[in-house]
Amino acid sequence: MPLPPPHALPGTRPFRAATRPALPAPDPTAQARSRELQQRIGARITQAGGWLAFDQYMQMALYEPGLGYYDASGSKFGAQGDFVTAPEISPLFGQALAAEVAGAFAQLPGRVLEFGAGTGALAHDLIRELQQRACGYSHYFILEVSADLRARQQERLAGLPVTWLERLPEQFEGVVIANEVLDVLPVRLFIRGADAILERGVRCEGGDLLFAGRPASADLVGEVAAIEALTGPLPDGYGSEWCPLAAAWIGTLGAFLRRGLVLLLDYGFPRHEYYHPQRAMGTVMCHYRQHAHANPLWMPGLNDITAHVDFTACALAAEAAGLDVLGYTSQAHFLMNCGILDLLVQGSGPAQAGAVQRLLSEAEMGELVKVLALGRGYAGALPGFARGDRLHRL
Repeated sequence: MPLPPPHALPGTRPFRAATRPALPAPDPTAQARSRELQQRIGARITQAGGWLAFDQYMQMALYEPGLGYYDASGSKFGAQGDFVTAPEISPLFGQALAAEVAGAFAQLPGRVLEFGAGTGALAHDLIRELQQRACGYSHYFILEVSADLRARQQERLAGLPVTWLERLPEQFEGVVIANEVLDVLPVRLFIRGADAILERGVRCEGGDLLFAGRPASADLVGEVAAIEALTGPLPDGYGSEWCPLAAAWIGTLGAFLRRGLVLLLDYGFPRHEYYHPQRAMGTVMCHYRQHAHANPLWMPGLNDITAHVDFTACALAAEAAGLDVLGYTSQAHFLMNCGILDLLVQGSGPAQAGAVQRLLSEAEMGELVKVLALGRGYAGALPGFARGDRLHRL
């Protein structure tokens, strides 16, 4: 049976790049940069035959050299940027995380490798706290793909024992941290039709970017079948996303981690919650100047584009890569287990009380962000997972 046209499926009405959500207007320089990126995306769509899978569009929107969101200059994090991450909310986040990291050094070399260090706030707070503990800490490594962010980190962390890596190490022993890294890996979008699966991609018409669907490839059809084996049949018109790069990224951990503890902190769910039939259109979201909106085709290069993490898929990928899945809990449980309330009581003041509330609240980051612990050759204590471990729910 032929597929219905994309517009006939709920949730597939195309967004036009010229249709702007009610957001602050970008300055002329930013608009010009976005137009240049949009032209480059349009050329790529033409080269691809008139249709580009969303993950390829997202890759260009976020990482295109000189033009993508993470490769261009401009404020991204903090109150003056597009969004705020936990380390910018409060230094107590990094200080609490230090309890988990310091405990690991009883068994591991005192080295930390952080992926995607943002402004360097987490590295700064974590290093300062580890230096005050007699825990064997020795050095901090950062692997950062954004040249703009790397320069900001180097300015912020000047004088601290930090080494920036250009590529993955051949092997590593110590603690690996990735805070809000997996949620910016490009995703593929799908729509469950009555008789077939559509993949949502991007086409260009009259200079505008629009969503358009085509029959899904065999690997995407197989992934949707695996999802439905767990959830039952998804309703007609149900849309969501799949991130094959997450499994590949975790596979790289298995390739270079000789011995260590891995802490992944990100927005996400276990698979049975991620693909719940009532979550009708997935989790892709954009962030621009402290506003969230759902049009990733608006002003490419000026928005952060994210999708939540399927932590069940991450755990399966870890096992396939020869890593141990050690713990899984909410950010609230993790930080409270690591003593953030004790740190607050020690004299942080009322301003920090509000910040900690934001980190712990179920309505804010406390429940939406999860922490997954992986390891190899590590049998030490995991204080952050002492209470509220949800490993059984993956």
